[in-house]
Amino acid sequence: MMIRKSPRAALLAALLLTSVCSAQQAGREGAPTTRPGGMRGGRGGPRIVSPQVSADRLVTFRFTAPDAPSVRLEAGDIPGVGRGEMTKNDSGVWELTVGPLKPGAYRYHFLLGQVPVVDPRSPAVSLSNNITWSVVVVPGSDFMDETDVPHGAVATVYYESKSLNRSRRMHVYTPPGYESGQEKYPVFYLLHGAGDSDDSWTSVGRANFILDNLIAQKKARPMLVVMPAGHTSETGFGGRRGANVRDEFGEDFVNNIMPYIESHYRVPTDRPSRAIAGLSMGGGQTLAIAFSHLDQFAYVGVFSSGIFGGGKGAWEDARGKMLDDPSLKPGLKVLWFSTGADDRLISTSHATVEFLKSHGFNPVFVESTGGHVWINWRDYLNEFAPMLFKE
Repeated sequence: MMIRKSPRAALLAALLLTSVCSAQQAGREGAPTTRPGGMRGGRGGPRIVSPQVSADRLVTFRFTAPDAPSVRLEAGDIPGVGRGEMTKNDSGVWELTVGPLKPGAYRYHFLLGQVPVVDPRSPAVSLSNNITWSVVVVPGSDFMDETDVPHGAVATVYYESKSLNRSRRMHVYTPPGYESGQEKYPVFYLLHGAGDSDDSWTSVGRANFILDNLIAQKKARPMLVVMPAGHTSETGFGGRRGANVRDEFGEDFVNNIMPYIESHYRVPTDRPSRAIAGLSMGGGQTLAIAFSHLDQFAYVGVFSSGIFGGGKGAWEDARGKMLDDPSLKPGLKVLWFSTGADDRLISTSHATVEFLKSHGFNPVFVESTGGHVWINWRDYLNEFAPMLFKE
């Protein structure tokens, strides 16, 4: 049987093969930078290091492709990079140094023409909805570095979604000591943004390390953090827009995700023991879910987001009873928003805050610096998590 490859797939395969062969050849001829201890790649000489983070937080990216006409670094979260042109040396190694960068995790990949390629020298990756990124971690943060404290566990969990009639995936963080004890822990549902996946909050968001550090410092209570997949297909927003569009993610969340967590983990099932928050698309999903089931959530966080469309029309009509029920407001202990001053969605956040005030709620809005980037969202999580599940 003959298998036909698309032109894009054939180009990608050829370029990856060229990269691997070139890396071996560069190793034989000698590469510009070696790994500590003189590690050697394959049967050749020293292999290149990529990414390489210096003590002053400069980051150098390298990619071996001597036959490529050009290589670019695509890294939208790295300030001033976007798509940075790389320079080739005599050994066929393309290189670009950026920074100094703020401590944190940054996603990137290389572009060979228009074909994205992960860094073959780095095992750290982050899975988006339809693409894989490489990740570089720049240390130096007092709240999101991997430190010498007890660590929780992050599990990749597969469950059957009856709402969507297929298997789905989520990531679940359990706090230090969960496996060896019998205690019940409150649960925090943490949603990602458009284009990302259930992997994003741990691979680039550093959520597990942020919680480890907060719990060790007794700034936050031990809790489960459930990070589901917000997209229900490779395109679109999970059916959350439009008056007559099925809310596929909302159905999956309420009918499958929450029941799975409450039947497989030691968590209370009362309102004071549940929190939900999300960024961008996940912030919109958070508002849709929370204000459709306000009797079930005591803590709501919205990062760089709001009610898309200003909160008018069908969104408001569908949630009128919850919005205007005075008995539900005292049990909503935290309703917290934060958006960057340069974020394209800041007007949406402001409009949503005013809309909720008009319905008798008392949301807190914190305007941060910066834009629509992970640099902010990790900060927001670090600020929001200590507010949860106070006695």
